[in-house]
Amino acid sequence: MTEPHFTKKTGGIWGVRTPFAPSRFPFFYGWVIVFAATIGSIFSIPGQTMGFSVFTDVLIEELGLSRVQLSLAYCLGTVASGLTLPWLGRVLDRWGERRMAVASVLATGLVLFYLANCGVISQALGQALPAAAAAFIVIGLGFYMIRAAAQGVLSMTCRNAIGKWFDHRRGLALAISGVLVSFSYSFAPRGLDWLIDRYGYDGAWLRMGVVTIVIMGPIAWLLFRDTPEEAGLEMDGGKVASVAVVNPDMHIHREFTRGEALRDYSFWVFNLTFSFYGLYATAFTFHILSLASEYQFADERILSLFVPIAATSVLTNLVFGAINARLRLKWLLLVMNIGCLSATLGMLFLDKPGGVSAYVIGNGIASGGFVSLTGIVFPRFYGRLHLGAISGVNMSAMVIASGLGPLAFGLCQQFSGSYRGILVASVFVPTLLALLSLRADNPQRKLTGN
Repeated sequence: MTEPHFTKKTGGIWGVRTPFAPSRFPFFYGWVIVFAATIGSIFSIPGQTMGFSVFTDVLIEELGLSRVQLSLAYCLGTVASGLTLPWLGRVLDRWGERRMAVASVLATGLVLFYLANCGVISQALGQALPAAAAAFIVIGLGFYMIRAAAQGVLSMTCRNAIGKWFDHRRGLALAISGVLVSFSYSFAPRGLDWLIDRYGYDGAWLRMGVVTIVIMGPIAWLLFRDTPEEAGLEMDGGKVASVAVVNPDMHIHREFTRGEALRDYSFWVFNLTFSFYGLYATAFTFHILSLASEYQFADERILSLFVPIAATSVLTNLVFGAINARLRLKWLLLVMNIGCLSATLGMLFLDKPGGVSAYVIGNGIASGGFVSLTGIVFPRFYGRLHLGAISGVNMSAMVIASGLGPLAFGLCQQFSGSYRGILVASVFVPTLLALLSLRADNPQRKLTGN
């Protein structure tokens, strides 16, 4: 097994022993990393689609933009942020998870301050530009910054942190983290809707920015550490699961560079599956109230679907976490794609018998599979040494897809008066990916002839 070489940073403000040494904990410090990464993932909600889906209609009204104009601003800002993530992934490899976590948290808080004042900034810029153009530029820039800082870098950093501290228990660690994250995401729309009702959209963003910097900033610096090796520890606390002996997928024989990973068939099947889920889930969440209107659902009814979806997601995540070390990940990817197919069909026939159940169960399976596999597959397939660079490409693709989704759905609704056309097209993608996933084997197997 090839051991990656990580530089030890023992002194200074970023030293592994500052302000305490992880090796002195009475239990494996990786579980502290799981806690810190979980909290960090929850604080990325402002950059996630569900974090501003409830802001969509109020922004349309406050900024004077149409739904398509706002979707286009979101798309351009998101795609631009996605294009920067491969570079930021390489920065993550150089800086380490601790510095990157602190930097992304501070950036997220500052961007939330900007968004809280986007109406004022838009009016000021409107003195020199047409009002619609000024609003488009201001909110587009806001989308770019919040997607890059929170949904991009902070999420990637938290996911990679867990991946670097665990190997055989990586699935379990991610599953435990995913339980809290999934339920936090599911309740976020209602909580944010309450904040908007009480403080306005600007007051909601302002308070979120303050809480992000004041609470998550110190947590990131205090608890994050880059790797167990620099702290004198081993992954999993030095405990090796017996299943590793019988499953060749659990052995890392060499560390893949980003270029080598990009030439691997399996990388693209997993990457495209994650990206499609990001596209579809983001489009649904972004246009959730508009979709409710088309299907004649009350807002409260369609928002309530997030809770059973989260419950199904948590269950799927726990199952994937428990069994992933015992079988090939391509079979779990197949299940995730089948979940995506059920979700697309369920949404297409949401107002028909069984439509809601198909959507909720399918989306829950896809969501749980997404949370689990995005954290497991890349360190297992390609090693940890270039994990940031490899994850950066994956995160870039997912972010870009999540930007294109709302625009595609918005355009379909704008020109046809319905979302059904894009929903029909969406059914074919997970069907194809399910077939492609049958050959998405771990490239480490090729090195052993298995």
